[in-house]
Amino acid sequence: MVNLTIDNKKIQAEEGQTLLDVARQNGIVIPTLCHHESLEPSGACRLCSVEIGEGSRTKVVTSCLYPVAEGLVVNTASERVMNVRRTVIQLLLARAPESEQLAKMAENMGISPEPRFKASEDGNKCVLCRLCVRTCEKIVGVSAIGFSSRGPQKNVCTPFHEPSNVCIGCGACSYVCPTGEIEMLTSPAGDVRTIWGRDFKMAVCKVCGRYFAPEDQLQYISGRTGVPVEELMVCSSCR
Repeated sequence: MVNLTIDNKKIQAEEGQTLLDVARQNGIVIPTLCHHESLEPSGACRLCSVEIGEGSRTKVVTSCLYPVAEGLVVNTASERVMNVRRTVIQLLLARAPESEQLAKMAENMGISPEPRFKASEDGNKCVLCRLCVRTCEKIVGVSAIGFSSRGPQKNVCTPFHEPSNVCIGCGACSYVCPTGEIEMLTSPAGDVRTIWGRDFKMAVCKVCGRYFAPEDQLQYISGRTGVPVEELMVCSSCR
């Protein structure tokens, strides 16, 4: 075990854990947009920055990437840390001014958009955290989306912005998106799901008769697991 101090609290952690994980396990809140427990940390958003060290020998690190160490002293809300977070939030607000989730996070941190950070006018809500792309690739295993363009025009999309043949309509990308950029729509009857410009026919649960998953998703799972599609035609509530 490793002994360290976070916000004046003596804590024991397992070697190899990150500061973010240990802080959360001990009820210490550190904001982040790009972290998910099912994925390797990427440090993309930098919101989880913390200050480590004591006296004049301190530095700011990204807590989702920085491992615990014996005797480490960590401050998650020092003035230096808060200055970093305020700047990061201002930059993210300028890129994605239409994101209600991001605006709410800024409000909770007492931050309002500053005029010196010119807001994007394209209605974009994406902060390029990469959660959706990594989820599609690492968890779902289809790589239906990726990055396109560079600089301010960089965005997440399907190849050539066309409906993807490998997308299974699972909606995992929309689920993990922290800023509400990825829209997933369902028809009034519930029989069609639309995401990334493509319509997916929904399967009906053979027990309750409710639409519950895209047929493409069930076909994909069947192909990966060898379980016949017929056996997958039951929703989670009826299993």
